Amino acid sequence: MTTDSAFDDKALQASIKSLKTMLTQVLKSQANPKIMATVEQLQKQFSALQRDDTPAKRKQLMDTLKGLPADTLTEVIRAFSLYFSLLNIAEEATNLRNRRKDIENNKHFWPGSFHDTLQQFQQQGVTVDDLQTLLNELHYLPVMTAHPTEAKRRTVRSALRKIFVSYEQLDDQRLKGYYREQALESLHSQIQLLWKTDEVRTRSMNVVDEIEAGLFYFPLSLFEATARVYRNFFRAVGDVYGAEAAQQLNIPYFLNYGSWIGGDRDGNPNVKPETTAHALRLQARTIVQEYLRRIDLVREQLAFSYGLCEPSAEFFASLEKDRAFIGDLAPVLERSYLQEPYRQKLSLMRYRLEQRLQQIEQRIQDGFSGQLVNYGYGSAGEFYADLEIIRQSLLSHGDNAVVGLELQDLLRLVGTFGFHLMQMDVRQESTRHSEAVAEIFTNALGLDYLAMDEEARLKILGEAIATPGGLVYDATKLSEATVETLDLFRIMAQMRREIGGDCFSKYVISMTHAASHIMEVLLLAAQHGLSGRIGGQWFCHIGVSPLFETINDLNHIDIVLRTLFAQPAYRELLQASGQRQEIMLGYSDSCKDGGILASAWGLYRAQQQVMAIADELSIPYRLFHGRGGTVGRGGGPTHQAILAQPPATVRGQIKFTEQGETLFYRYNNMETAMYELTMGITGLMKASLSLVRPVEEDRPENLAIMSELAQIGERGFRQLTEHTPGFLDYFYEATPLSEIGGLNIGSRPSHRKKQDRSKNSVRAIAWVFSWAQSRQTFPAWYGIGASLETWCAGKPDRLAALREMYKTWPFFRNLLSNAQMALSKSDMNIAREYATLCVDEQVGKGIHSMIAAEHHRSVEWVLEVAEAERLLAENPDLAVSLHHRNNYLGPLNYIQANLIKLVREQSDDSGDNPWRKPLLRTINAIAAGMRNTG
Repeated sequence: MTTDSAFDDKALQASIKSLKTMLTQVLKSQANPKIMATVEQLQKQFSALQRDDTPAKRKQLMDTLKGLPADTLTEVIRAFSLYFSLLNIAEEATNLRNRRKDIENNKHFWPGSFHDTLQQFQQQGVTVDDLQTLLNELHYLPVMTAHPTEAKRRTVRSALRKIFVSYEQLDDQRLKGYYREQALESLHSQIQLLWKTDEVRTRSMNVVDEIEAGLFYFPLSLFEATARVYRNFFRAVGDVYGAEAAQQLNIPYFLNYGSWIGGDRDGNPNVKPETTAHALRLQARTIVQEYLRRIDLVREQLAFSYGLCEPSAEFFASLEKDRAFIGDLAPVLERSYLQEPYRQKLSLMRYRLEQRLQQIEQRIQDGFSGQLVNYGYGSAGEFYADLEIIRQSLLSHGDNAVVGLELQDLLRLVGTFGFHLMQMDVRQESTRHSEAVAEIFTNALGLDYLAMDEEARLKILGEAIATPGGLVYDATKLSEATVETLDLFRIMAQMRREIGGDCFSKYVISMTHAASHIMEVLLLAAQHGLSGRIGGQWFCHIGVSPLFETINDLNHIDIVLRTLFAQPAYRELLQASGQRQEIMLGYSDSCKDGGILASAWGLYRAQQQVMAIADELSIPYRLFHGRGGTVGRGGGPTHQAILAQPPATVRGQIKFTEQGETLFYRYNNMETAMYELTMGITGLMKASLSLVRPVEEDRPENLAIMSELAQIGERGFRQLTEHTPGFLDYFYEATPLSEIGGLNIGSRPSHRKKQDRSKNSVRAIAWVFSWAQSRQTFPAWYGIGASLETWCAGKPDRLAALREMYKTWPFFRNLLSNAQMALSKSDMNIAREYATLCVDEQVGKGIHSMIAAEHHRSVEWVLEVAEAERLLAENPDLAVSLHHRNNYLGPLNYIQANLIKLVREQSDDSGDNPWRKPLLRTINAIAAGMRNTG
């Protein structure tokens, strides 16, 4: 039995205490004196209610809340919210300090570090040649999305970063006396500033706001974190395998970034073709600005003088070529560095970067898409080649140590980011393509495409794609929607010419139900020269990623892919593209559709099927995981999640979405960003050992058991969400779903179709976000208890089988571990308070009792299978974190439930409801307390 009795959180408690003390000082000096007293009173009353859940204790708490005016309540909520922000900083800083201690005391660094992972590899017999084979396939690709679950303003995120940095400085043992007092005063003033910064947006975010919010993390943390990841990996290889091996290994640029921000138009009418172009240009500006900053650092370092070094002949040839290209301006640019050859070269390179930036700025300003005449770099490859010439020249005169400084970092960044920064995915729903293709066939050939069966559609699509120059049709007779769809492909072709062929990753088709859905996109692409056949040669400059989202889609993935790969035209186009076939799996909608067990198992089986088909047909592939922040949307620790994938399916390649608040918690601080990236990459490396050695296959009996558990769990989940009278009323009334839209946290509507209140219409993000706010996180666990209990049926041998699965099967262990986290965040007593908001009291009581009963059953059975005394016994860090949060989260939930009632009772269209703004602040505050909300 696993317990957490030995866990020591003294360091975390000390961090929390110091920051909380400073917050208390700020509130006493800057806020109404009643605020701190009210916060403490609510905490005490909630703690008493937790110990003794009686009507009298509940009445005490509610009487305190009802006696607070709106302005006082607003300040109380803000105090709770600020506490959560400081608690998050305390946890992050403590974790960083613990890792530093690991490094000081243990050469292996922290568990999951590059050093630790490579040492494990070496002990397992992985040779340098094996490591090279693995590295050749390695590709780690996190994809930023603008899904609306990040409630923090950018101003607040910046302020929190400053507080983190200031608090970190206090860990410096050299900081004593006057200097420490100064640091404490600085930290105090920053917390005071944060208290006086409004955390709620005054207007809705538009798509440009979302683009800029994503770009915010690169200069803040990700540029430096990326450089350090490569640097640490190189050092770890040398430490474990030796310096010679480190020099011999070809370490590729295995880390790249993707983005949906400005490219994802599925259900978001605000994303237009010109939005996509604007997003790519803003990305291009961000990366060139970083290169300019870093080339200054390189130029400052490389102060070698003529006569004291001998640059290579290739270097001088390159310098003369630049002078000839730039012309009369070259001597002016070089005049400060007449004795320093490398600085001369770097000054000319800097000028060419400035010219490219000027070109980008002009296009951002006026949207001009033609070729502007200037001396800028035409491609990232040209810039990289110049840097490589300098590197080789430095090596030629023995300055290896100098190469390993800023120059090597810059080379790695150029190899990673190019001139595009992030590879953009475009996403659209399959129906839009089918309707556009139907219009084109009607207009061009008089054919009724929508009346055709799948076989006929595939035949005509293959023939049409191969038509040189595309189909001939009258564009003026096309609908506005089809014109917009076609215009997107025009923009994609234009931006490939403008920024480079790597600026796009894939075209993602949501709700893929048939092979024709993929072929339709390729036909639309052919109309703008992105795919087709000419002179007997196929060409393809676009990759298509079908997205399988629902349980039914996952069950049909085999037939859809086999049908697709049986199309000669598609196989030719895939080969011509030189790309892997990417398949995207949707965690969010599949979980909303059939529950966590059916979703997790459907996704697992789908990956196995993809691998089997790809191996059978010799097609390289990559899986794209559409994960959210919460367990109900595929979230959880990335390292463990990758290791829980089916054996031999990862093969060095993984791509996954990073959504909402996940970006903030992983990337707002450089040190944490470096840790998160490292853990993800090492998880990928471990899961990819099948590339160099056989791995143990899943046990057939485990697969059979899991299949039965998934069926039982799905039946229970659908019974609740689809066949229980009043369930949808409960969802809309017993959660703050209707009020979340007022928080202005995203440009995307919460529903696919207006006025459609069905489960299918509500977006998975809004679904999970709302349940989490009301402490009913049942999408992440509902059905687990019933399925375990039903399958065991009182038979000890079956319980023993489940316990063995938990011990030996990473997938099952990860599933139940994540369920423990979600179960811990649920609170059925608090959920009961939200249930009272239902118009029909009996509906509220009935559905709450169903959810509460399954929560109890799930806790009981998960602990039984895990052989643990309490939830999260194996994860004491998280258990302690949730404990510290709960005394603040609980009062906030009661405040929120009360405010929802007040807002709905006084609902009007005047916008003068005094309770609405405090309610929106509770959503922000609870999101900060729950951490992974959407």
